[in-house]
Amino acid sequence: MKKILIAEDNENIRELISVTFTGLSGYDVMEVDSAEKAIEATKTYKPDLVLMDVMMPGPIDGIEATRIIKNDSDTSGIVIIILTAKGQKQDIEVGKEVGADDYIIKPFSPGELIRRIESVLT
Repeated sequence: MKKILIAEDNENIRELISVTFTGLSGYDVMEVDSAEKAIEATKTYKPDLVLMDVMMPGPIDGIEATRIIKNDSDTSGIVIIILTAKGQKQDIEVGKEVGADDYIIKPFSPGELIRRIESVLT
């Protein structure tokens, strides 16, 4: 069973993603609403993949959380897909520079999300 951590402050988007993957066999899903909680959950939940929103409330955003997760030897192997409305070329480049494995721009279709996740987890 593959574990997916959804780090998204928008409850509606979290629920959409969660329902999408809990409806499929082979996935266990955990949701958090801040970058700080995402960092902590990577250590306790040990997900195979994190869907990381960029713009979240709190002292750090999803870009910094991605950098922290990827620079920690205990969590560096976790696949991170940034899922954000920030779709400028420079935003995507920053995401890749901090270690994101993929970058999906909102709005997205559930089908596209499933395909992209399955492509990085297989």
